[in-house]
Amino acid sequence: MPSLSDFDVAPLGNLFCQWGHPSSHAKKLLRAYYDAFGEPDLDGIELGNALRERVRRELPLTRSRVITTRHAADGTLKLLVGLADGGAVESVLMPGYRADRAAGCVSSQVGCAMGCDFCASTRSGLERNLGAGEIVEQFLHLRRAAAQMGRRLASLVLMGMGEPMHNLDNVLVAVVRICAAETGALGWRQVTVSTVGVVPGIDRLAESGLNVNLAVSLHAPDDETRSRIVPSNRRYPVAEVMDATRRHAARTGRVPTIEYCMLAGINDSDEQAHLLAELLSGLRAHVNLIPYNPIGPGVSGRTYYRPPQERLSAFIDVLRTRGVVAHFRDRRGDDVNAACGQLREMSAVSQ
Repeated sequence: MPSLSDFDVAPLGNLFCQWGHPSSHAKKLLRAYYDAFGEPDLDGIELGNALRERVRRELPLTRSRVITTRHAADGTLKLLVGLADGGAVESVLMPGYRADRAAGCVSSQVGCAMGCDFCASTRSGLERNLGAGEIVEQFLHLRRAAAQMGRRLASLVLMGMGEPMHNLDNVLVAVVRICAAETGALGWRQVTVSTVGVVPGIDRLAESGLNVNLAVSLHAPDDETRSRIVPSNRRYPVAEVMDATRRHAARTGRVPTIEYCMLAGINDSDEQAHLLAELLSGLRAHVNLIPYNPIGPGVSGRTYYRPPQERLSAFIDVLRTRGVVAHFRDRRGDDVNAACGQLREMSAVSQ
């Protein structure tokens, strides 16, 4: 049975017409639904008694629930969201620099098939794609959590569990519901879709006309290194990923973010910093350096470590000297196992 998160205004209006009620009630109900974080007071909406009761009987408001919320000392919240079929995904809320803002991160799949060796999400493999409504409901859970903190959810990235480009049909539908003025009203510029470098997906995102932002999880500037830690590089090597990134930037006018997880002794040398700078030559981009959040042994059994501070500083100094715009991502939620997939793993172990 679908929930309200599975509907746009027109399809919901058509359903109401089939039920013998005015389609105009659909916009009214969905506006209240998103404004109330998925929990509207139906009695307070002018729907008419007959339609109101039928909605109660046949249209669940949501199909997911927050099972666990972990609170980090830095204010980060990590939510484990339970799904109707018993699965679970993770969503994260991060307080912004402004006291009234927060940023969110949602998942696109249950688990992940990409096999990146340093990521917890992929250790149990891929279970299934999320439906568009299930992605939307994570957004609503985060919006509610932000409001409870006295903040507004101001931006959202699809960078949690899963590879969004492998579920792009549902991701695009969810993005429309989250961003469009008549539903989530977050705004297109406030959404970023992240990928490990699935080239056809990057091109399709550019061609979608949604003009959302793109983040590419590169993690190494050369094929030899990247293939060891990001298996998909064997199919979409660095040059092809960067060509697609340039096409997206040219088509949309958006500045891409290059995600780079810093792994000690793997991808943190000065030589690799110079290679990265050369790779980005002529491209207006922002490099987001991520000091590794340890998860224990990866898929291969290898354990990775965060580089020492002096190595991190040397790496970013090379980039900046070469004219690359680069920053370190603030470390968030280390004390609540904030790396993608860790909370879900812990929940599975405890059951």
